Amino acid sequence: MGRIDETRPFLAVNIAVLTVSDTRTLDTDTSGATLAERIEKAGHNVAVRAIEKDDAGAIEVLLRKWIADPAIDCVITTGGTGITGRDVTPEAFDRVLEKKIEGFGELFRMLSYQKIGTSTIQSRAIGGVAHGTYLFALPGSTGAVKDGWDDILVNQLDNRFRPCNLVELMPRLQEHLKPAA
Repeated sequence: MGRIDETRPFLAVNIAVLTVSDTRTLDTDTSGATLAERIEKAGHNVAVRAIEKDDAGAIEVLLRKWIADPAIDCVITTGGTGITGRDVTPEAFDRVLEKKIEGFGELFRMLSYQKIGTSTIQSRAIGGVAHGTYLFALPGSTGAVKDGWDDILVNQLDNRFRPCNLVELMPRLQEHLKPAA
């Protein structure tokens, strides 16, 4: 099992939080608020927080804006990962991702299965990388946000987590963009 290596320095990550919803506002967005609170409690920075409607084009535009911003290291969304006609977050992610992190969705559903059983098949949680920025899409329930953050992301976004973590890979995420020597 992994562990925190206290001899390593903590490196704060700048994280954008996006809630995808046709009905929530900042006052009623409990899942986005829960995620932002957990991010800050872990010592990271909430670079920006927003709400966007269930519209793949609008989500894509915002994701591309944040991906292009060098002050944002990671984007975590909540909502829009189900299977109804309005759930389009994974489709927006597919438009911007350069590489998928298949293990994120697989692990999320495995952990979720332990709590909600076979209902987890309705989740299309997804992770990936675009232009050196990590992107993770979580379901819109507060419980799912807690599971995704507490059971996966809090450790993978901590440079001290051993044997390995996503933070230590950040300097290498754009190697493919460098000219060949």
